[in-house]
Amino acid sequence: MGFMQKITEYSQNSYLKKYGDRLTQAQGKVLSIKVETKTVLWIFHKIKATVVIKPDYSKNIVTGVYTKQKWFKKPEFMNVQNGHSVILQGLKGDGKNKKNKNEGTFKETISIINIRNFTTRKDLVPNDAPFEMPKMQQKVRHK
Repeated sequence: MGFMQKITEYSQNSYLKKYGDRLTQAQGKVLSIKVETKTVLWIFHKIKATVVIKPDYSKNIVTGVYTKQKWFKKPEFMNVQNGHSVILQGLKGDGKNKKNKNEGTFKETISIINIRNFTTRKDLVPNDAPFEMPKMQQKVRHK
């Protein structure tokens, strides 16, 4: 094992040790998406994308926030539209879930690390995993 592999393995282990209990993912259809870009002095670029999804077989609503800051180059965000089937991968919020008073549903927040779009078969951060829709079992109730 080379020096660089040892460093990457150590950094991965320390990241999982620090954030392992907060890592989560949510799968569902996109309800809305909002992308905001800001530029400071033509040098510093910021992007903030807010994605609201409704998970499959659930009444909850999940909000994901992706923020990226870059010098000199504009950060890019993938093409996501309403109705696309996606998986948001990221870290859970700080535990302060908001409850919608009108509907009685909880709203979770996730700080997005990666988005997998199953409609267009693209990733925000490319990886080698194949694109297969996760199988979900549907419970059938007999009356």
